[in-house]
Amino acid sequence: MSKTIHNCVIIGSGPAGYTAAIYAARANMNPVVYTGAEPGGQLMITTDVENYPGYPDGVMGPKMMEDFRKQAERFGTTIINEMIDKVDFTGPVHKIWSETGEEIHAHSVVISTGASAKWLGLESEQKFMNNGVSACAVCDGFFFRGQTVAIVGAGDTAAEEASYLSKLCEKVHMFVRRDEMRASKIMQDRVINTPNIEIHWNTETREIMGTDTVEKVRVYNNKTEKESEIEVGGLFVAIGHKPNTDMFKSWLDMDETGYLKTIPGTSKTNIPGVFASGDAQDHVYRQAVTAAGTGCMAALDAERYLTANGVI
Repeated sequence: MSKTIHNCVIIGSGPAGYTAAIYAARANMNPVVYTGAEPGGQLMITTDVENYPGYPDGVMGPKMMEDFRKQAERFGTTIINEMIDKVDFTGPVHKIWSETGEEIHAHSVVISTGASAKWLGLESEQKFMNNGVSACAVCDGFFFRGQTVAIVGAGDTAAEEASYLSKLCEKVHMFVRRDEMRASKIMQDRVINTPNIEIHWNTETREIMGTDTVEKVRVYNNKTEKESEIEVGGLFVAIGHKPNTDMFKSWLDMDETGYLKTIPGTSKTNIPGVFASGDAQDHVYRQAVTAAGTGCMAALDAERYLTANGVI
C-alpha cells in the first residue's frame, strides 16, 4: 500500500504555525500540524498580551493560543500533539519522523519551531516567571511603567531592551557580568548616555527576591567580591535566544546562531518546498504578530509551490 503524501505538514505551533495552518486549510491544502513539545509556543508561558491586534482588553497567552488553534481546526486542520525529531529533505517528497517513530511524507513543509529564551538557571527565576521576570521588554515593559526595573545582559538585545525600558520606567539597572559589553559601539553609547540607565559592571545575578512578585535582586560584584540587594519591580533577562532548529542543521541554511535563512521577502529556504516562519527564522522582532505574518507568508508560498508543481 502506498503511503499517504500530505500536501502540507507544519512542524511546530504558536502564532506562526497556527496562522500557517489557517491559511493552508482555507486553501484546501489539508494541513497537518505537529505541535511539538510546547503546543502554542512561548505564549503558553505568557500572561497578559496587550499588543496583539483584535484583543482590545488584552488576553492571556494560553487563551490566545487556544483561539488560534480553534480557528485552525475550524477550517479542517489536523492537529497532532507530538514532536518531530528527524527530517529527510531529499527529493520532491519530504520525509519527517515523529517521536513515535511514524514516518510522514509531505509535498511541502512549513517550519515554525520557534526559539527558546536563554535563562539564568536560578530557582527563583522560575518562581517569579510572569510575576516580575520576563525575557521580552517589548512584550512586558508596559506593565512596569513608572517603576524601577533591572535587565541582565551585555549584547545588542540587552542594550536595545534597556533603551526601550528607559522610556517607560523611572530607572533601569543593567547588570553586566564583565567590565565591558558585547553590544555594538553605537548601542553601548546609547545606554551609557541614557540618564536613567545605571550600568553595574562585573555583576552577576544571584537571587530574585520577593513575596508574590519581584521586589529586589541580590547581586554579586566579582571585582569587589561583595553582595548587595537592589530594589526593583521587575527583572528582564536578555542573554539571548536559541532557535529550535537543531534537527535541520544538515539540510537547511542557517546563520551562526542557528536561525534559518530565507530568501529575502519570502519564507523560502534553500530546499524547494520547505518554508520557515516565526522565531525559528526571526532574530530581530520576535513578536507574536510578526510570527503570525510570516506564518501567513509560508502558507501562501507553500500554496504557490504546490500549484506550480501540479499537486493542487
